[in-house]
Amino acid sequence: MNNAEILAPVGSYEQLLAAVRSGANAVYLGTKNFNARRNADNFDNFNLNEAVKYCHSYNVKVYVTLNTIVFDKELKSLYETIKEIALSGADAVIVQDFATVKAVKKICPTLPLHASTQMAVHNVNGVKVLEKLGFSRVVLARELSFKEIEKIVKNTTLETEVFVHGAHCMSVSGNCYISAFLGERSGNRGLCAQPCRLDWKIDNKNFALSLKDMSYIDHLKDLESIGVTSFKIEGRMKRPEYVAAAVNACKNAINNNPYDKDMLKAIFSRSGFTDGYLMDKRNSDMFGYRSKDDVTSATNDVFKGLQSLYRADTPVTPIDMTFSVTKESSVLQCIAKEITVTATTDGGEVPIKNALSFEMAEKNFKKLGGTPYFLNNLNFSNPDNLTLSLSTINSLRRECVEKLTQKLNSVNREIFDIKPETRKTEKQFRTPALRARFSEFKQYSGEFDYCEYLIFPIKEVLNNRESLEKTKEKIVIELPDLIYPFSEDKVSEELKELKNYGFKNAISGNIAGIELIKNVGLNAFGSHTLNIANSDSANFYNNNGVKDLTLSVELTAKAIENISVSAKIGAYCYGSLPLMFFRNCPLKQKDGCGNCNGRRKITDRKNFEFPIICHDKIYSVLHNSVPLYICDKINLNCDFLTMYFSTESNSECKEILNLCKNKQPAPFKKTAGLYLREVL
Repeated sequence: MNNAEILAPVGSYEQLLAAVRSGANAVYLGTKNFNARRNADNFDNFNLNEAVKYCHSYNVKVYVTLNTIVFDKELKSLYETIKEIALSGADAVIVQDFATVKAVKKICPTLPLHASTQMAVHNVNGVKVLEKLGFSRVVLARELSFKEIEKIVKNTTLETEVFVHGAHCMSVSGNCYISAFLGERSGNRGLCAQPCRLDWKIDNKNFALSLKDMSYIDHLKDLESIGVTSFKIEGRMKRPEYVAAAVNACKNAINNNPYDKDMLKAIFSRSGFTDGYLMDKRNSDMFGYRSKDDVTSATNDVFKGLQSLYRADTPVTPIDMTFSVTKESSVLQCIAKEITVTATTDGGEVPIKNALSFEMAEKNFKKLGGTPYFLNNLNFSNPDNLTLSLSTINSLRRECVEKLTQKLNSVNREIFDIKPETRKTEKQFRTPALRARFSEFKQYSGEFDYCEYLIFPIKEVLNNRESLEKTKEKIVIELPDLIYPFSEDKVSEELKELKNYGFKNAISGNIAGIELIKNVGLNAFGSHTLNIANSDSANFYNNNGVKDLTLSVELTAKAIENISVSAKIGAYCYGSLPLMFFRNCPLKQKDGCGNCNGRRKITDRKNFEFPIICHDKIYSVLHNSVPLYICDKINLNCDFLTMYFSTESNSECKEILNLCKNKQPAPFKKTAGLYLREVL
């Protein structure tokens, strides 16, 4: 008997029918706003209520996605949306932003919280944080191997949800900014334009940023055996036939029955499927794109064959009926799931020919088509041998069914009419302090001691601690952006070593990294990949011991000015900023890294070159082709500005320092980032 849940994607009502009728145990769907697939049809308030009612009638759970970052000006709308979701009776909300977490807890404390994959939770420390915060489930990062998933599952009380079929994002979820920077359509806000799927080139490799779709269906029994709670299918933008095919394949696999892999590939794939992450085989075989053959394989015959999987509802709920006819009244009592309802009408009449028989009553009470119910047992009583019109019998049946459905879908949770806090922001302009972030120690020189803080990767601090002795108070240790489960203890020990040496500060852009820093006893700084885009999120981190925050790179200058928090807040003033974080590096060949020096460039279809920097063969980062520079024209009202050095030489770094200090125009091609362009 399977215990793991099959969780299906729903972007429209047609997909909903396909998911439920094909046998999904749960669905996830979005409202019109605040969800990571805003281009899907999605559900307004009325349709959401109907969707939840329909799903619950068939014992299917509904999880609503609220998994985007939120701007301050959107908080009022967010609170209204959460209230509607709570009233609908949805079983949980899937969230990314801690402003959303706060709002849910205030409006409906009993509404379960699921941590979206957009939170980029990929290790044990991450799930431990979520446990403390009252989450009930975590959607684990797609990039994890089987052994890593197993370690996380064994070390958490949370339910764990794992993607098992569908599209692979090239970048770590929640840490991708390429669509926002290149086209002002934010993946963190549900409008990713998928520029990674275009034809990027490196060496002789085309489509170098496009991965094949994942398919772990052959491994579902193994995932179930280690305690994974939910098998998640990606695809809220795909056709209902795709949903039906994927759900059906998962059902067969977990019941040890064969499934049609060719059919699954024909309905949608990108050069076939991959299980590279799960099997810990991250190489060039994982790359693929949507080819002409992939498109033409999805014929009308394929679609028609799949439509039979969801042509009609299958009754799932037994009803026990008791029906009695007397001269005074006719009464139908129905019991389903321990809920009892009754319908009453006028008494029966003396028949001209035949009295109402058990067989005739049963025949009409069985007419439950189009509902989730079926007649299990009928107790019949007609002691005076009376008759009753069939229309009256049908009316009693319909009334009881309606009452049952209402009671079974009643929302029994406390919901508060809470509004977001109104915060007054100080408009007094602050003069930001200057900071420098280096990727390598050799970029640093004494001139940078002018800066308030100097940020170095942890490896660079470990290898150059003596050279940094005199500036220990200014040093901020940068944790790796991605710390996978079998590396957490190592990073923790390195932090302890540096603390004992006298260093005091460390920075991370992930909730797990923040937890590691705090556990060691260092001052925790928050990086931009925390995706802090509103005052509530900033205050969440501030209240949890992070007193220094670099805000989201997707904020405008005006939005930064309106962030209200007592912590120090800042932004970047220079740098080829990170756009994507890869666990499977596009530079890899079939034999792995080969002779790669870890610093290469990849070219887009317009022949712009984007640097890729490898981080100890654990992950790599794609940086923007054009550096950000704003010191000569944009005055950000915040506490600090950071120069983000990546591939620059020592002399180039010093040149940038002088430009920033003196607010001089830059003699190179530059971008103002998103400070003057609001992302969608």
